Amino acid sequence: MNPLFAEFIGTTLLVLLGNGVVANVILQKTKGHDSGLVVIAIGWAMAVFVAVLCTAAASGGHLNPVVTVAMAVVGKFPWAKVPAYVAMQMLGGMMGAFLVWVIYYKHFEATPDGDTKLAVFCTGPAIRGTFGSLAAEMIATFVLVFAVLNMAAPSFGLGAVSALPVALLVLGIGVSLGGTTGYAMSPARDFGPRIMHAILPIPGKRDSDWRYAWVPVIGPLLGAVLAALLYNNYKF
Repeated sequence: MNPLFAEFIGTTLLVLLGNGVVANVILQKTKGHDSGLVVIAIGWAMAVFVAVLCTAAASGGHLNPVVTVAMAVVGKFPWAKVPAYVAMQMLGGMMGAFLVWVIYYKHFEATPDGDTKLAVFCTGPAIRGTFGSLAAEMIATFVLVFAVLNMAAPSFGLGAVSALPVALLVLGIGVSLGGTTGYAMSPARDFGPRIMHAILPIPGKRDSDWRYAWVPVIGPLLGAVLAALLYNNYKF
């Protein structure tokens, strides 16, 4: 598989299954309605498992712009390939969100609350506060990226890693740190679907909360770079 197509299809699968479990839990009249954060965390872990399993051998299974940047910072991935990888990840996130909308179209119609509809596509804070939300995204992403860097093969990406440890890592982050902002940890998972929320003809939708949209972009990027810098410099 072409590496760029692998990143596109992998991120599509990731968001399709990840945002799909969110839709199943929070939209009205679904089979999984109101089943809670644990179900969402498990669903996202399985989304990571499937997506990494399908793409790791072809592209390294980054599936997240901040993972790609962190790999480049530590010298495990060439900077010249970063823009193309990020572009494919963002497009994959948008495609995955589009497919969730297609599957749950009738349930979006059956759900009157605009905040709930937005939450299917992107994250938001449980309690508003810029510092707390930014810190939550930085810390969660730091944990993700620092662990991934220690798992990754000497070069390229996650090709030498079983998908299961990465999935368990995301499950642990979700149940431990997901209660504040929804643990976006990725612009492809948050910003791409947020764009789709703004574009798609969703009945009764609210605005796409652009005043918050920078937090799940800058927070994960800062957390990832800090993790990469620590990885490059720590000596135990």
